[in-house]
Amino acid sequence: MATLTIRNLDDEVKARLRVRAATHGRSMEEEVRAILKRAVNGVTGPDLWAMSRQLFSGEDGVELEHPRRDQDRAPPQFGDGSTE
Repeated sequence: MATLTIRNLDDEVKARLRVRAATHGRSMEEEVRAILKRAVNGVTGPDLWAMSRQLFSGEDGVELEHPRRDQDRAPPQFGDGSTE
């Protein structure tokens, strides 16, 4: 495994990283690995679902009218409207 040293990291960034790591229940080093992995690999699958739920939680959504289901719709009519 490789080792990476980051110099001149802003104190505020380090403090926020420490809080973020504690929130996720892991060390700052592990948090940085997770952040870098996600940044390089992109977000897919369960992470994408969790992110979308987090972004849109609390939204009221949109009310849509339900289509009628009490009868079959009329079949399409294929007339003699050819362009020949």
